[in-house]
Amino acid sequence: MKIDLNKDYELLKTLHAGDVVELTGTIYTSRDAAHLRMEQMLKNGEKLPVDFSNSFIYYAGPTPTKPNHVVGSIGPTTSSRMDKFAYMMPTLKVYGTIGKGPRDKECTKYYIDNKILYFITTGGCGALLAKSVKKAEEIAFFDLGPESIKRLEVDGFKMICAIDYFGNNIFKD
Repeated sequence: MKIDLNKDYELLKTLHAGDVVELTGTIYTSRDAAHLRMEQMLKNGEKLPVDFSNSFIYYAGPTPTKPNHVVGSIGPTTSSRMDKFAYMMPTLKVYGTIGKGPRDKECTKYYIDNKILYFITTGGCGALLAKSVKKAEEIAFFDLGPESIKRLEVDGFKMICAIDYFGNNIFKD
């Protein structure tokens, strides 16, 4: 299913775990160090440098960009490392997150209870995923290098719905 975040938000609500999606729109990269920094900023009442509203956070840190490329290889990182930050997602107003692998039971329940989608994409396909990135811009936490926050404009970014709005989880035992 093709979903353009600029006009197809309602389609997100109809997805079921296991559905393959080709996403077009804005997503943001953020990993462990950036999540920790955002957590501290929120606890201190500081304004975040990024408005994540109506987008997805992609757990990725691209490799250096080669000449004539938009972004380096940009494969997913293991999502379970971000489970402890799941509680921040409603505050960030994201539709969901993208990574690889299962989420722990508490995170999965939190996502289901709060209508947060979780998508997976295949590790090892970073070079292929980079071809879907049409624009990449480093926008926050520059000192974190590959873990800085980047705004990506993607077209046809392939992923699989792992946790849907109906409480389904493809990793259920």
